[in-house]
Amino acid sequence: MAGTDTITFTDAAFDSDVLNAGVPVLVDFWAEWCGPCRQMGPTIDTIALEYSGKAKVGKLNVDENGQTAMRYNVRGIPTLLLFKGGKVVEQRVGAVGKSEVQKMLDAHL
Repeated sequence: MAGTDTITFTDAAFDSDVLNAGVPVLVDFWAEWCGPCRQMGPTIDTIALEYSGKAKVGKLNVDENGQTAMRYNVRGIPTLLLFKGGKVVEQRVGAVGKSEVQKMLDAHL
C-alpha cells in the first residue's frame, strides 16, 4: 500500500529507524480497516517523495505493531507523530491535508 519512498515502521526496529535517525521522522499510525487512514495514504506517500533526503516519512500499522502505539499513547487513528532527536515534537490526530503535514515538517527542517 505504501509508496516507494514511504517507510514501513515496526515495533522491532522503531528505536533504530525513528528515535536514532539523524533527520526528522514523520510516523503515520494507521490500520487497514480505518477509512480516514486510507484517505491519508496518498498524502503520506506524496510527502515521503517530496521530503526524500530531508526527512524520513513512513507508516506504522497499529494492529501489527501495538507496542509502539501503546508506548506513545496513540488512542485514535490516524495519528501523525513527528520525531526529532528521539522526541515527539509535533502531533496531529485525525485526517489532515497535505499543507498541514508540510507545515509540521517544515517547522523542524
